[in-house]
Amino acid sequence: MDEQEAQARMIALLKEQGITNPRVLQAMAAVPRHLFVPEGYVEVAYGDFALPIGHRQTISQPYIVALMTEALEISPGDRVLEIGTGSGYQAAVLAELGADVYTVERISALYEEAKARLQALGYQVHCKQGDGYEGWPEFAPYHGIIVTAAAPEVPSPLLEQLADGGRLVIPLGAGYGYQNLWKIVKEGERLHKMNLGSVAFVPFVSRQLRHRQS
Repeated sequence: MDEQEAQARMIALLKEQGITNPRVLQAMAAVPRHLFVPEGYVEVAYGDFALPIGHRQTISQPYIVALMTEALEISPGDRVLEIGTGSGYQAAVLAELGADVYTVERISALYEEAKARLQALGYQVHCKQGDGYEGWPEFAPYHGIIVTAAAPEVPSPLLEQLADGGRLVIPLGAGYGYQNLWKIVKEGERLHKMNLGSVAFVPFVSRQLRHRQS
């Protein structure tokens, strides 16, 4: 099966799984997922499962990427912050939606690889290496914030950097197990929370979290 056929099957499965936003489906169809996985996994790049990308990190399964993207409710021109660049795949999907994407990765090797990959593919994404707990305050507020690792709590700097009316999508719970995916909408001083179901993410690693838990 070639990449085009595999990608078409992936989109068909996303529809069966309940992804309905046509712009999200179009963005998922436009990003060449096989270019965001290690060479040894190219043949299974479009399977509906997570894949290792090195450094104990993964590229999320297509359904989870689509679900989180759909929950963000992105419009063209929206400023979006991603915590956990990984391979750059999620950032590319957001860029396909016309978002102004800012992404933070703590692991230097992944940061360098993702930045080069996104640039080579023509995606205009702002990349930064650093501790994702702190977000990227210089460009706040953000219409959407997406966190691609499981945290025990919502980092307070991310809530502060979320625009009024903005959406934050984050898995909450212990890492290397199952967590719940939450959508949080900020309205003034109020936070409206919606549980989007059970997920499995690698843990959110941050000096700030270690200090708070010690």
